[in-house]
Amino acid sequence: MNAKKASESRIVNTAQVLSCDLNNYNTLFGGILMKKLDDAATLSARRHSRVKECVTASTDSIDFLCPIHQTDSVCVESFVTYTGRTSMEIFCKVIAEDIGTGERRVAATAFLTFVALDENKMPVPVPGVIPETEEEKFLYETAKERAEIRKLRRKKSKELAAYISLEKPWDK
Repeated sequence: MNAKKASESRIVNTAQVLSCDLNNYNTLFGGILMKKLDDAATLSARRHSRVKECVTASTDSIDFLCPIHQTDSVCVESFVTYTGRTSMEIFCKVIAEDIGTGERRVAATAFLTFVALDENKMPVPVPGVIPETEEEKFLYETAKERAEIRKLRRKKSKELAAYISLEKPWDK
C-alpha cells in the first residue's frame, strides 16, 4: 500500500456564522463547531483511506482559542497527519475571518482519530502519510507523542469505566 501526501486528504469548508448558530454570549455555539470538525475530519479520513466507512475513535481535545462572532466567516481545514495500521490522526484548524476587516485568526484546533472499516465493520489497513509543508512535517514529527498520550488516556478511561455505576439514578 503506497503512502499518500497529507495534502491529498485536505478538506476545507468555509461558512458564514448565522444567528441560529450563536450561543447566549452571541458567539458560535461550541457544539456547532464540534460537528463541523467531525464532519471535515470524517471526509479527510475517508479520502485518505478510500473506504466507505470511517468511525471516530477519539477526539483528543478541542481547544477554543478565541470566540467566533456573527460578523465572521469560519473556515475548518482538516487533513491526515499520521497513521497507524488501521487508524488515522486528523488535525483540524479553525480560522475565523472578520468579514468586514479581513482580519484572520486561529480560533480553534483539534486532533481526532479515525479507524477505517470494511463492509463487515472490521478495521482495515490504511496508507501511510507523507508530510510536505512545514506545518505537516511538524504535526507528523510530534504525532507519536500524541499517540502515546492517547493510549494512556484510553487505558485510564477503561479503568474509570470499571467504577461507573449503571444503575438508574431514580432507582437508588
